[in-house]
Amino acid sequence: MIEQPPYPFKHIAMEGVFFSGKTVWAGLLAQRLGGKVVQDQTDNPYLKDFYDEKDGAAFLSQLVFLVNRYHQQSRLIQRDLFDERIVCDYIFEKDKIYAYQTLSDDELVVYDKIYGVFAERIPRPDLVIYLQIGLPTLLRRISRQGTPLDRNISEKYLQDLIEAYDYFFFNYQASPLLVVKSDELDASRDDHLDDLVSQITGMKKTSLYYVPSSFAGAGEKKR
Repeated sequence: MIEQPPYPFKHIAMEGVFFSGKTVWAGLLAQRLGGKVVQDQTDNPYLKDFYDEKDGAAFLSQLVFLVNRYHQQSRLIQRDLFDERIVCDYIFEKDKIYAYQTLSDDELVVYDKIYGVFAERIPRPDLVIYLQIGLPTLLRRISRQGTPLDRNISEKYLQDLIEAYDYFFFNYQASPLLVVKSDELDASRDDHLDDLVSQITGMKKTSLYYVPSSFAGAGEKKR
C-alpha cells in the first residue's frame, strides 16, 4: 500500500491546453500519491462538425461537453469518492475557456445561463496544477501526436487558446494553484516526477510558479 504524504490536498486537478500532458501527469501523480484518476470525457458527436465549421456545431458541441462534465463532476460528491484522493485531468471551468473561444455573442448568452446553474453545484479542487506550454511546444506535439483534425486547427486559434488559459490562471483564485512551466517536463523521467511531487507536498494554501530544473533559466516564485 502506498504511504500517503502528509498534506491536505485530497482533490487535485490538472489543467492545460490539449497536448499539455495533463492526463499522463494526472495518472503518474495518482500512482505516486495514491488515489483515483478522473479523466475528462472527450467523446462528442458534434466535434467533427465543429472542426468542419458547420453552422451551429460549435454551440452543440460545447453543450455536450458542458453537460458531460457536469454529470461527471457532480457524481464525485454523490458517490463520496473524496474518501480517497482524486486526481482529475481537468477543472470544470475549462469548459468556459473553450466556449469563449468558439461561440458567438448570442450563443454565449444562453451558454452562460446554463453554465451558471451547473457551476454552483460543482466541487472545487483542493489544488489546481496548470501545465503551461508555449505555442512552439504545442505545434510540435500536434505534429507528432495529433489527428488530421488536430493538424487542421489554425495557428491563430491555438495561440488565442494559450493566451486565454494564461489569462484565466493569472486571475485564478478559487483554489491553491501551482503553475508549472512544462515545455521541458518529461513524463518518462522519474526525477521530473520527483520534482513535481516535491513542489506539491511542500505547498501551502497559496499559489506558486514552478520552473523545472531542466528548463533554461529555471527558478520559482510565489505570487
